[in-house]
Amino acid sequence: MGGTVQRSSTAGSAKDAAGGDKESGSGGGVALKKEIGLVSACGIIVGNIIGSGIFVSPKGVMENASSVGVALIVWIITGIITAIGALCYAELGVTIPKSGGDYSYVKDIFGGLAGFLRLWIAVLVIYPTNQAVIALTFSNYVLQPLFPTCFPPENGLRLLAAVCLLLLTWVNCSSVRWATRVQDVFTAGKLLALALIIIMGVVQVCKGEYYWLEPANAFEPFQDYDVGLIALAFLQGSFAYGGWNFLNYVTEELVDPYVNLPRAIFISIPLVTFVYVFANIAYVTAMSPQELLASNAVAVTFGEKLLGVMAWIMPISVALSTFGGVNGSLFTSSRLFFAGAREGHLPSLLAMIHVKRCTPIPALLFTCLSTLLMLCTSDMYTLINYVGFINYLFYGVTVAGQIVLRIKQPNMHRPIKISLIWPVIYLIFWAFLLIFSLYSEPIVCGIGLAIMLTGVPVYFLGVYWENKPKCFDAFVDKLTYVGQKLCVVVYPAETKSENDEEGEEGEEMKLARASEDDGDNNHKAADC
Repeated sequence: MGGTVQRSSTAGSAKDAAGGDKESGSGGGVALKKEIGLVSACGIIVGNIIGSGIFVSPKGVMENASSVGVALIVWIITGIITAIGALCYAELGVTIPKSGGDYSYVKDIFGGLAGFLRLWIAVLVIYPTNQAVIALTFSNYVLQPLFPTCFPPENGLRLLAAVCLLLLTWVNCSSVRWATRVQDVFTAGKLLALALIIIMGVVQVCKGEYYWLEPANAFEPFQDYDVGLIALAFLQGSFAYGGWNFLNYVTEELVDPYVNLPRAIFISIPLVTFVYVFANIAYVTAMSPQELLASNAVAVTFGEKLLGVMAWIMPISVALSTFGGVNGSLFTSSRLFFAGAREGHLPSLLAMIHVKRCTPIPALLFTCLSTLLMLCTSDMYTLINYVGFINYLFYGVTVAGQIVLRIKQPNMHRPIKISLIWPVIYLIFWAFLLIFSLYSEPIVCGIGLAIMLTGVPVYFLGVYWENKPKCFDAFVDKLTYVGQKLCVVVYPAETKSENDEEGEEGEEMKLARASEDDGDNNHKAADC
């Protein structure tokens, strides 16, 4: 893994790859550009939360809630809990203003091993599998009209998914601005599709089609209520809001992060909660709970019932939604790998950016390659079940870290400081779901923990062990140098705090005066 030896050697070769001192010098070094404004920040959060789930299978909550009324309550409560978690992340994001999200926070608060395990499970399983599944969903909805009487061929699905990944990787490598524009456009597209669903639901209510929304019918169970099933409904609802923390992965590229990070969170989470609740209300105005549970693609069935000849809008909407979801996941996951490499937890090549485009090309290529490899396996859905528990585990660990940081460093500068009652509320809800998950699926959770713990020996061998054989360091440095040449990337300039910058400005002024004095002396010597 990347260590101090690699960092110094690759920084030295960066000048050669860039073709001069201009790009890699300390004064004018390349760095990630701050090109993500408030609209794009909201697009990243909304686009990553709203994938294909609300269109395809919102029935996970319904079938466990046992009634329409309880299902809607679950969607509202999980939205509120998500907002509380996002509020905690907003404080952490402006207190520790580094890209990498919960990985960076866990590493800084609990140490290198804890941070590495978060990174390890994300690199090994979470992001490659999630991106592969979203890309396959995209290809399935694109190809389905061409195969109306049967399922599309498996190889065709995987090939189109690979094309989708390669195209979006190229866009992200080319320009941050292009990537955020793609995210903005496709997020707007999925919101318009959901707005259409909600409007159709309002029309249905105006027609008097609200049987399942009347209190007497809404809470009429279609199966017996069970505490365990309702807990599972909350777990499904929490997973549906997954992605709410992705903006924290790109903090360093935000324009005015102290303002736009919390503002984007406060806009996006309530918006998603509103969309989720009212989309589900719209669904039950056209379908009974039994019809909803029987459908494999709820939005498509909804469109067929109400849109008539315009029913094709729904599968197209799912395809657009998943395409934007792949783009958002590639954008944020590459920044996580970039942050991990910068901290020495991944090969240092992944922490380098293009000398002109200022995009983390090696991290993007690594993300794309790992996802393409996952497309070649048949067990990715099983892997997602195993590590979903671990992903949720680290949400709670990160929020607990906020409380630990308040105790350890009470005087630390915090542009946003929320009441500690909020992380406590989040942790109570989190602990309830975590304990229930362990109780209901101990084997699945145990396998997830085992996969995570395989990172412990990797950490001690790759990161903790600094005095590696010289031949190994030389080999890694050679590979890094070749990678730099191929990708035309250099190690970025370090991000400085305002105090550091003021101190450096003072030093630079002293050096400038000294150089002027030296210049005057040289002129005098030349005159003599």
